[in-house]
Amino acid sequence: MDGRQALALAAGGARRALVVKLGLPIAVIFVVMLIILGAMSGIGGTSSAAAAGCGDRGQPADDGEQGNGRQGDATGGASKELRARQVTNAKIIDEVAKEGKLPGRATLIALMTALAESQLDNINYGDRDSLGLFQQRPSSGWGTRDQILDPKYAAHMFLFGGDSGDPPGLEDIPWENLSLNDAAQKVQRSGFPDAYGPKETQARSIAKEAGIDLERSGENHPKQPGKNTSGGNSGDSGNSGNSGNGNGKDPDEPPDDCNTSGSGQPGKPGEPFHDGNANWPAVVKNPRSTADAIRWAKAEADSHRANWYQKCLAFTSIAYGWNFSGTDYAIDHYQIEMPKDMRHDGDRNPPPGALMFWDTGHRAGHVAIYVGDGKIASNDIGPIGEISIVPATEIETKWNAKYLGWSPPYYPKGG
Repeated sequence: MDGRQALALAAGGARRALVVKLGLPIAVIFVVMLIILGAMSGIGGTSSAAAAGCGDRGQPADDGEQGNGRQGDATGGASKELRARQVTNAKIIDEVAKEGKLPGRATLIALMTALAESQLDNINYGDRDSLGLFQQRPSSGWGTRDQILDPKYAAHMFLFGGDSGDPPGLEDIPWENLSLNDAAQKVQRSGFPDAYGPKETQARSIAKEAGIDLERSGENHPKQPGKNTSGGNSGDSGNSGNSGNGNGKDPDEPPDDCNTSGSGQPGKPGEPFHDGNANWPAVVKNPRSTADAIRWAKAEADSHRANWYQKCLAFTSIAYGWNFSGTDYAIDHYQIEMPKDMRHDGDRNPPPGALMFWDTGHRAGHVAIYVGDGKIASNDIGPIGEISIVPATEIETKWNAKYLGWSPPYYPKGG
């Protein structure tokens, strides 16, 4: 949440407490002061949507190895004390996984889930009666309050579920063939189904600090997991390994039947990009035309203004005439906001003006405008903060990122 949201919550709590303890007049004065502070906190600031983007060259959109999705915060919001608890809880989860002869990939899914649910902290509160690392609910059959607050018990329930299979754990579903995010969601059945994938970088970092081997195979899962074959960064910021589904395919890769344009089949990392042909769907309406957006982007590159550090999504939306994109992160814009029929996964034949997206191994991902002739207008790939016109392949070769695909310049929440 931003500062105004935090102050709003604080004000709500303050009103309730002060009315009881201090009386209405003093409470009113205190709340007015909070409102004034809240207004001042917005002065001179930028919205999270406008500021969202990508990171430094070689470290695009790195929210810190302790990150929780925040940018510009070296600790990612995790104190040293919290980090220590996270490492301790990670070791407990991994021990449960190893006792059950599960591969390191199962541990990774559990860590990502606990990070999304509780910051991998054994908290004794949550939504309604949710508790603990995985925010399991006694009323839903996960166990008693005391049991769920035992990290070892909670990890066992997440991985193996109840004795009768209800509630189901990870081992009760065909998780080997699912992406990391979807495997977690099958167990959690959360109202925020895409919350787990963004925690992979942080989970891998914690596992590394805890001495956990996320690449080990499990006795009951001989094909799990393979080595990292995705185009993401190596080490703790890489993407998941092979799924073990018999065909060696990373479950986080686009499916074989994904929507690609008729102008060509998906290529391999490092292969050149070529101009495709496409008419934007009728719903794609921007203040600036495609030709004008490309001209504006090229002019911005010629200006050498260093205005765009970590602002890739903001740059593309402003190029098309919007004041802001309406989405916090580039990767969310493609994977969540963009309709499926507008996503051309893996297709290396984008039309000029298309938005091109990459998974950088970090939270935000990256987006650039395809300007034709195999080139893009992108921030931070040349001089930091500037827009540069470069071959689209440089996002892969310089940042070791995985190309996701292209879409029309559609901003459903732009304004």
